[in-house]
Amino acid sequence: MTRKMKGKDVGLRRKTHIWKISEETRDLRTSGVIRRSSGGEPGWRVLLSPAVCGKPPLNTKVGSRIVGGQAAAAGAWPWQVRLDINGALCGGSLINSQWILSAAHCFKTGIYNSPNSVSRTVSRIIVHPNYNSPPKDNDVALLKLTSPVTFNNYISPVCLAAQGSNFPGGTTAWVTGFGTLSSGGSTSSTLQEVSVPIVSNTQCRDSYSSLTSNMMCAGLTEGGKDSCQGDSGGPLVSKNNDTRWVQAGVVSFGYECAQPNFPGVYTRVSEYQSWISSQVSVEEGSGLQTEPTVLNRMWGLCTFSKPSWINTFFFLP
Repeated sequence: MTRKMKGKDVGLRRKTHIWKISEETRDLRTSGVIRRSSGGEPGWRVLLSPAVCGKPPLNTKVGSRIVGGQAAAAGAWPWQVRLDINGALCGGSLINSQWILSAAHCFKTGIYNSPNSVSRTVSRIIVHPNYNSPPKDNDVALLKLTSPVTFNNYISPVCLAAQGSNFPGGTTAWVTGFGTLSSGGSTSSTLQEVSVPIVSNTQCRDSYSSLTSNMMCAGLTEGGKDSCQGDSGGPLVSKNNDTRWVQAGVVSFGYECAQPNFPGVYTRVSEYQSWISSQVSVEEGSGLQTEPTVLNRMWGLCTFSKPSWINTFFFLP
């Protein structure tokens, strides 16, 4: 059985039994715990913005409940980025004043103009050199702005999960985006948010046989809440013990949307700390950029609406 996902076919394992979250992990759904690795490494790491990451300046409360979600309050997720690419929609997250984290499969050329906005150009789009689809392994990309943005109540970065971070099955996470509200449905004009529990890779492989250690899953056994088309590249976040929001995953793919026994699949951010750090440091002049990882002809116009929690990037050929 296959499903068409963002123009790609991804193999699935046919379900033979009910997938469920075990009783021993269910109590973690409301804890948002991020366990440390055996080496004592913290559950989150910050690139260039240690004082402000993961803490929305407005401290807006999130709701109790994208598919099955609700509209987010302005300023609730100030790192959320909206990407309009040749008529297609993707998401992203601001990881410092000049870098955006997104999904590799999102990028094509296009053009769009938005009135009443503050603009930035995108000087570089870097797709992971080992990205392949199927099975969408290494589905991660970075975008560099020509000039930094200024942080305010509606624009600030998210923290990134450190290498070795463990998000146990049942951990409460949130996914946000402007994608469709049902599989094949209409996109949302306002940012949506929904809470979903992390699912262990062992359980998730019952649904997706091609799942790798670079991926992670989140969703409900009964379905009904999920990311969907147009949310790709957006953040899956969870709160750590320091009450900071930490990005655990990047929206990648899934079987339709919010289907029972088929959680959403996300790129596991903690597996890419070294790659992200190396690309950022290279661009800052501490090394050389290797040609295969860069789409050299991709340029873009980035628009930050104000005041808003919507950060929009538009790409030019």
